[in-house]
Amino acid sequence: MTFFESSVIISQPIDKVFGFLSDLNNHQQLMPENIYNWSSTTDEAKFTIQNMAKLALKVSSRIENKEINIIPAEEAPFAIEMKWATEKVGDATTAKLVVSAELNMMMKMLASGPLQKLVDHQTIALVKAMA
Repeated sequence: MTFFESSVIISQPIDKVFGFLSDLNNHQQLMPENIYNWSSTTDEAKFTIQNMAKLALKVSSRIENKEINIIPAEEAPFAIEMKWATEKVGDATTAKLVVSAELNMMMKMLASGPLQKLVDHQTIALVKAMA
């Protein structure tokens, strides 16, 4: 399993940050420009990554104001899980995104850079969306 992670501090209460992340409709705001054909509900999102793959993701579990686990809703090119963890820090909130992916050596070489960029992009976009 290969892990990609990024965390940020957001000057918003934890319930507001967790509420935003809990609704997959909001995740479109966190995606980079190479994502298109987005459709979503509170619990599922489907989209296409330009020149790569179509993905369908769903929330597998939520622990109020702590974490949200997101897994593939349909067959994915490789096993992947996204986990958002939130933690109260004074008046602010720490939000951490960890993507774990089961990548063979070739996929690791091809996908590691884009996956880390995606994780970094999503946390930075979360700060902007919550401002």
